[in-house]
Amino acid sequence: MKSTRDRILQTLLRSPRSTINELAEAVGINPISVRHHLTNLQMEGLVDAQEERHGVGRPRLVYVLTNEGMERFPTRYLRLTTRLLAQMKESMSGPMVSKLFSQVAEDLAAEYAEQVKGLSMEERLEVVKELLAEEGFTVEWEKAKDGYRIHEITCPYYQIGKSHPEVCTVDQTLISRMLAVPVNKVQCILDGSAHCTYLVKPK
Repeated sequence: MKSTRDRILQTLLRSPRSTINELAEAVGINPISVRHHLTNLQMEGLVDAQEERHGVGRPRLVYVLTNEGMERFPTRYLRLTTRLLAQMKESMSGPMVSKLFSQVAEDLAAEYAEQVKGLSMEERLEVVKELLAEEGFTVEWEKAKDGYRIHEITCPYYQIGKSHPEVCTVDQTLISRMLAVPVNKVQCILDGSAHCTYLVKPK
């Protein structure tokens, strides 16, 4: 049986811009309890409140799912993405496909180029860690005898990468551009390793 908070999220998925009273009626609990759950869901970043004009008088508050809230529900994005990539690879040459993935990373790196100007290598590594976290990775780095090692503990590209390993060039290119040095992959989850690891040798 779904919890009350799950039912509230499900209701907002079906009926975005619902009021507290509308959610209370849909879920079958009193408005005070709904307000309590909404407060917690807002603190978790799953729900957002917006003002909406409704006739005369003060605007009323309506509630919507945030992007993070939407991601709590199963989607067909993975299936669609896999099909699109398969179709793309049928109509484009291998080098063109690789170049396309690299360009995605180049464009993303360009957005953050100003943030790493004048930073040391370890400061840049922290920026890379935060940037990849925003893209869905869990990243740790360590200083080793042969340079710096970047470990991607979790990878949002894993499922797609099993069929289309070219997608791995995105994070590798991004890391290289942000650190301004070549990056070598020494372990890959697609080859059976526990996670992907990149080796960075500072100039």
